[in-house]
Amino acid sequence: MDRSAADMTDVEAQSFGHILRDRLAGFDAVPLARCLVAVGALLLVLVTLDPFPDLRNPDVTIIVGGRMALTYVAWGLLAAVAMLCVAATDAPALKSLVTPLHLCLLGWLAINIAFSESRGVSMQRFVLAVSVTSLAIVLPLLPATQRSFSFCLGAAALVLLTLCYLGVFLAPQYAIHTALDVTEPQLAGDWRGSFGHKNIASAVMTILVYVGFYLSAVGSFVIGPVIAVLAGTFLIFTGGKTSSVLCLAIYALASLVYVTPGLWLKRIICFVPLVAMNLLTVGSVLSPVLASMTRLLPLDPTFTGRSAIWDFAIAAVAEKPIIGHGYAAFWDDVSARATAQGAEWATSAAHSHNSYLDLAVTIGLPGLLLVILIFVLAPLGNFQTAQAHSRSGALAKLFLTVWLFGLYYGATETFLLERQNPIWFMFALSVAGLHFLARFQCVEQIEPRG
Repeated sequence: MDRSAADMTDVEAQSFGHILRDRLAGFDAVPLARCLVAVGALLLVLVTLDPFPDLRNPDVTIIVGGRMALTYVAWGLLAAVAMLCVAATDAPALKSLVTPLHLCLLGWLAINIAFSESRGVSMQRFVLAVSVTSLAIVLPLLPATQRSFSFCLGAAALVLLTLCYLGVFLAPQYAIHTALDVTEPQLAGDWRGSFGHKNIASAVMTILVYVGFYLSAVGSFVIGPVIAVLAGTFLIFTGGKTSSVLCLAIYALASLVYVTPGLWLKRIICFVPLVAMNLLTVGSVLSPVLASMTRLLPLDPTFTGRSAIWDFAIAAVAEKPIIGHGYAAFWDDVSARATAQGAEWATSAAHSHNSYLDLAVTIGLPGLLLVILIFVLAPLGNFQTAQAHSRSGALAKLFLTVWLFGLYYGATETFLLERQNPIWFMFALSVAGLHFLARFQCVEQIEPRG
């Protein structure tokens, strides 16, 4: 090699070194760390610390103290880290959450727990619910940009889908319901993936379908469709009736709301079918007229005979309509209560199969009213405001769709305020996302350093 060539190589090496140093100087590890916290939170709620439970094991229904302690610690630490990450940079967003309605709900829950039939149980579970919900609320603030948020959603979705499909094909006894399951052997053949029940799997897959649609809308023309197709296929094999019926219907409803201009028209489109659905389900056990109407429908609105459980839950509401029986405490000792009322068939019920009715049972009618005001009525107004200011249309539509799915899913399943339930986590995340979009502009990209 001659001298000139060697000099040229040295110059090129120095130039590359300057470029590399400039790149490293402009690199900020904080956004990466915040994205990792966001992905970790999503995987913690979707995959959990105990994936693929063996439902053939008789001990599967026993709560292991050490395992639950690890769950509390993991959620608590991750929530604390997330709060520290956003406290310095997103203080105005956090302050916007301090509203009279939110404070009233927290105050009412404190009163409800104080008068709970199982105060220790309510308090313990409320602590976990606070950690999970806090993490869900701040998660939209963790990624530095909307693109980063999309990446976090896509990464978590792909990890979960990969695990679920690997479980189905490599260890089906842990990922598919079998006839040897201790509870509900009649579900044999239904896919559940890494989850403990096909109903949870089906609801999560529905939300992942929406995530796939969203990623496709923002330019991920490979990852978005892949997630939507994989999640949609898995949803079909779960056999989950509620989620399968709602999946595309809710997306169509959200699309209609998206193009509807007025807030009152939006409310009619969103809430009239929801009220009708609740009247045809829970309402059918209260009114003979509604019961006769449900019998004329081509499908069973009670979804395999849940009317008996609703009847039992309504009687429980009548016992304590104001204060309720206590947050997350009623269904633990339902066996003795059902036997005393001559309703032995309800001894295996774990919840009322209706989120709104379940809240009336546990936190009373005032608590239910506050939840409706905060989680049912307010988000649509926030969406209208965000849309009026042209703030992140695709992201707002994703939050709207997940929120709508939760509202309708709650008519036949219980998830509202339910601790580490993944449906509650994604629902709370969407409600918080709409809250923030109504008040702040979403950052599209990181500005380059000067």
